[in-house]
Amino acid sequence: MNELRAEIRQRVLAVHDAENIALPFVPGKSPVPVSGRTFDGTDVATLVEASLDFWLTAGPYAEKFEEKLSRYVGSRYAILCNSGSSANLLAISALTSRSLGDRALVTGNEVITVAAGFPTTVNPIIQNGLVPVFVDVDSATLNIRVDQLEAAVSSQTRALVIAHTLGNPFNIRAVSAFCKKYGLWLVEDNCDALGSQYGGARTGTFGDLATVSFYPAHHITTGEGGAVLTSSPLLKRVVESFRDWGRHCWCAPGEAGTCGKRYEWQLGQLPVGYDHKYVYNELGYNLKMTDLQAAVGLSQMGKLDQFVRRRIETWNYYRSELERFSDHLQLPAAEIDASPSWFGFSMGVRSTSYTRHDLVTFLDGRKIQSRFVFGGNMVRQPSMEGRHWRAVGELPNSDQVMNDHLWIGVYPGVTNSMREFVVETLADFHRAL
Repeated sequence: MNELRAEIRQRVLAVHDAENIALPFVPGKSPVPVSGRTFDGTDVATLVEASLDFWLTAGPYAEKFEEKLSRYVGSRYAILCNSGSSANLLAISALTSRSLGDRALVTGNEVITVAAGFPTTVNPIIQNGLVPVFVDVDSATLNIRVDQLEAAVSSQTRALVIAHTLGNPFNIRAVSAFCKKYGLWLVEDNCDALGSQYGGARTGTFGDLATVSFYPAHHITTGEGGAVLTSSPLLKRVVESFRDWGRHCWCAPGEAGTCGKRYEWQLGQLPVGYDHKYVYNELGYNLKMTDLQAAVGLSQMGKLDQFVRRRIETWNYYRSELERFSDHLQLPAAEIDASPSWFGFSMGVRSTSYTRHDLVTFLDGRKIQSRFVFGGNMVRQPSMEGRHWRAVGELPNSDQVMNDHLWIGVYPGVTNSMREFVVETLADFHRAL
């Protein structure tokens, strides 16, 4: 059987190599993607090997992936789920658990976040009956303005949920001190920043909870997939319960009786001895990752460091080469004490000679993809109409990000030829002004 599996693996590797021959880059005709999956034959072969076991739910690969991910980041636990958005939902929902006692978030409590962010960082706050309090961002780092935190806090403030925008760690020192001062929970949205460091430690280890995404655009991919990180045994248990239908039972899929008293519990108003597998203490979901996805993630972890290095290299190249256009473009800056694992390279149009639309259209004409900074100013989104929220001031920088900013890709699939063409294109654009 092992010989047969080895033969299958070699054949899969051969198929991958035959079907994934890199085509030469043709400037202006070949696309320069903003993001994309980066994989090799090993990833495909590992996926096929996992499929031979036909373990469709979370299983051995998921367990190994969780161990490797938590060890890499430096958190005690990693809890896999089916997307980064689900990870945010799980993290924020976990803070409403009654098992947290007086620290549990209840309807009407406030959660501080930034206005210029991604919808699924904000949506779980509202979906849990909580009130988002929006603060502005710095227009260079695109991260939270920590000088507005004191103005944001109220007697109802219970938590902060903040993302490391485009892989750039926010001012963790100031945010952590603020949380400690007021006894607040901190959730790090680390979906764009796997591999980033602040003060020498990995992001995802500073909050009570942190989230990761494995969507193809992110640093490693499982297709759809995500994870919640924590070093708290209690929060781990709560997150797992919300992920696994809200059940009180902690048996792994396919197991039973781990607690040793499956038919001896008495919880809620259920009869004594009600099957522990069907006792629910949280209003949960089914948000698990499959073992097939986990197999890909486990394989991808072996390439994460090289992916991070390439992202940093391409970002640094753009930052150096585009400095000549700084009169027209606001170029990005890393936070002090941060070593970002960049998700993208941002640019803010501050020229009076052209608009963002002009620039995006020109780039698009040469097949160079770009994106706006996620939801722009979230309070302007249709989804926020009629919702209960408040903001600190007028959020002018978030409006600027919404109106004038874009970003281009730095993912490992961006070759030297591609990035040179991007710089050449931007030079042509500004030369024509």
